[in-house]
Amino acid sequence: MLIAVIPPKPSKGLTEALLVAGVTWRPAHDPSDDWDEAGVLLVELGDDPEGHLASARRIYERSGLPAVAVADRAAAATLETAGFLMDFMFNPPDPVELRLRLRRLADGADETEVLRFKDLEMNTATYQARLDGVPLDMAYMEYELLRFFVQHPGRVWSREQLLSRVWGYDYFGGARTVDVHVRRLRAKLGEQRARWISTVRSVGYRFG
Repeated sequence: MLIAVIPPKPSKGLTEALLVAGVTWRPAHDPSDDWDEAGVLLVELGDDPEGHLASARRIYERSGLPAVAVADRAAAATLETAGFLMDFMFNPPDPVELRLRLRRLADGADETEVLRFKDLEMNTATYQARLDGVPLDMAYMEYELLRFFVQHPGRVWSREQLLSRVWGYDYFGGARTVDVHVRRLRAKLGEQRARWISTVRSVGYRFG
């Protein structure tokens, strides 16, 4: 697996992680380079997040390579504005995680594993969700509930039905569990998109 890396001289931590992960890489200098052999574009935000993201965006727009970022937690807000990124990791990257994420992006996601509703995209293979290109941070059951809703738009579901279908028949939690997760989902979808999940009085919830 060959990947293109920005900046040309990545940090010692990333260089070592790439070496341990067994990943072959070369620096990405110019958008006009031929990147046919590369599988992924990896950008380390480092001390110039805006500049490195701008360089990555130019290469992405030219090559169409799936792009992933490595960032310090302090630069997390910058990631929210980079809709072309397919994934990200925080520094220092774990070599095993790095190899798995790069391999998954290089292989490409099966379209049958991607669910879409308006500007929401859910990759059920990687358990990632993106809203207008921005990654959503969701707990496992929040993701499962949203996936169920997206797979069944327009239908009204009672809380008991949702508990049974999403949490499973052996789950002993009460209906309030559903209300709590719906409230969290609405918050993460944002004020405008929260309307996607409507409350049907005395019954339950409807998506779409």
